[in-house]
Order: sequence, then structure tokens, then C-alpha cells
Amino acid sequence: MSENNRDGKRTARERMTVEREKQKAAEKRRRTLIVGASVVCVLGLAAVIGVVAANAGKDKGSSAGPVVAPSGAQGKDSLAIPVGKDGAKSTLTVWEDFRCPACQAFEAAYRPTLHELTDAGKLRVEYHLVRLIDGNLGGSGSLRAANAAACAQDAGRFRDYHDVLYANQPKETDDAFGSDARLIELAGKVKGLDTPAFRKCVKDGTHDNWVDKSHKAFKSGNFSGTPTVLLGGKNIYQDQTMTPAKLKQMVEDADKR
Repeated sequence: MSENNRDGKRTARERMTVEREKQKAAEKRRRTLIVGASVVCVLGLAAVIGVVAANAGKDKGSSAGPVVAPSGAQGKDSLAIPVGKDGAKSTLTVWEDFRCPACQAFEAAYRPTLHELTDAGKLRVEYHLVRLIDGNLGGSGSLRAANAAACAQDAGRFRDYHDVLYANQPKETDDAFGSDARLIELAGKVKGLDTPAFRKCVKDGTHDNWVDKSHKAFKSGNFSGTPTVLLGGKNIYQDQTMTPAKLKQMVEDADKR
């Protein structure tokens, strides 16, 4: 065998080895994405599956139409949906995605406390809706659910519908919230929400561009993932010592000052 033939075969084997290693690395990253997203919904993971991320959200909603904020939205560019009294001494800022399992886990643990404190006028919660999982895993459920929640805000039923969405959240890889019919079906669980006006708002994607604008604000804020939960500028979701009882005590202490 000539030296050139041996070199050619060696080069081919090396190329095959390199290619196999690339495939293994890609598969490992894919598994890490799926498993890791169940712990925290991370913005940076979209780069791992760039093809999906590049195409996500191009179906329904990302059009160059007007940005229509839901009724009562406040804050910069009217991107926050407020729950609670304006005069509350403590404000909790929540960036969330209705497809994000970590957001659901936060809601399940903290919802009773948040309801208690907001109903007592001691806490105001400002919700910012994003579409992180659409970019990471494909689909449009984050966008469609956020739009539907904004439609519920128009009807004065945001908090109740917000809770229903999390109580009925599908698996992260299941884009069930991408179905308007499913979102309208869930509205039936909220008294007075399933109306012609709500249905039209959901089907027309009235607030889709507002959701996209909120998502851009999330990215420009350099937040690492959802949920991002800020109290006094501090991300309490990252505080390993935080509990609903501790949060309640912090808010009540602030209310006494």
C-alpha cells in the first residue's frame, strides 16, 4: 500500500471519528436541554437548538402590526399586568412563561401566599409575560397562552385565568397551549370569561405583538431564565433560603414601616 493511500485512509478515519464525536456532543446537549428546562427555563438554551429557535414563533402572532397592551397594563411601555392595590408598600415583579414548568412550580408553592398578601393590600404583583419555551422547544403555546391571559385581563379576569393556565399546564414538550380551542376551553373554568369578546381576542391574537415586546424587554434585561421573581430589585427565586413564610414576613414587615 502506498504512503498516499495510507494517509488518505487515516484522514478519512479521523474525519469519521470527529463527526461521531460531534454527533455525541449534540445529542448530549439535546438531553441536557430537555432535562435542564424542567428545573429552570433558561434563555441561553435557545442557542443549542438554533434551527428550532430561528423558526419558532413565525407562525401565528409575530407580525408587524400594532402593539396593543391589555386593559390596565402599567409600567414602562405598559408591559406589566398588575394584581393588587397600587398603594401596597411591596411590589413583586414576576417574569413568567405559561409553558415553563419552573414557573408552575413557583406558582404552586407561592400562590396562596401571594393571594393572601395581595387581597390584604400588602403586596402588589406585576406580571410580565414572555415566550421563552417557544424559542427553546418550538411551537407557539407560550405566545398563545400569554395573549389569552392578556385577553383575560381585558375582561378583568386575569388572576383567575392565570391560575387556571398553570393548573392545567401541559408537559413542556407538549404545545397544547398553541391551540386557541384549548385556551378557550380553559376559559370556561373562570366565571364570566368565555364571552364572544374574549374568543375574538384569543383567535385574533390581539395582544401577540405586545407579548413579543414584553419578551424583548425580558431579553434586554439580561435575565437568566424564568421565573425571574424580583422583590426590591433582588431575585428572590435564586435565594435558596426563600420560602412562602419568609416572603410573607418580609412583606408584612415592610407594610408596618
